[in-house]
Amino acid sequence: MYAVIRTGGRQFRVSPGDEIEVEKLPQAAGETITLADVLAVSDERGLRAGVGAQVTATVVAQRKAAKIQVFHYKRKKQYKKLQGHRQRYTRLRVNDVQLPALG
Repeated sequence: MYAVIRTGGRQFRVSPGDEIEVEKLPQAAGETITLADVLAVSDERGLRAGVGAQVTATVVAQRKAAKIQVFHYKRKKQYKKLQGHRQRYTRLRVNDVQLPALG
């Protein structure tokens, strides 16, 4: 069983037990979060829309990615600008994919 979720402007294919890195979320490490923006779910009946489905996950850690250098340069104009950036992200462990009750 897997689900396709959307968080932080990106889409992820997740199954129970997976760990993913998403854009920073406000929850602290150890807290449980429910992701309700489920686009699709797949189970023994096949792939279908994720309306009403939810994914529960536990926040494993709040971290920063490796530093990247942003360098702007214009030749012959003596213009140079150096800037660094470290993106913050949240590491999630997917606990469960809850499907809506079929009626």
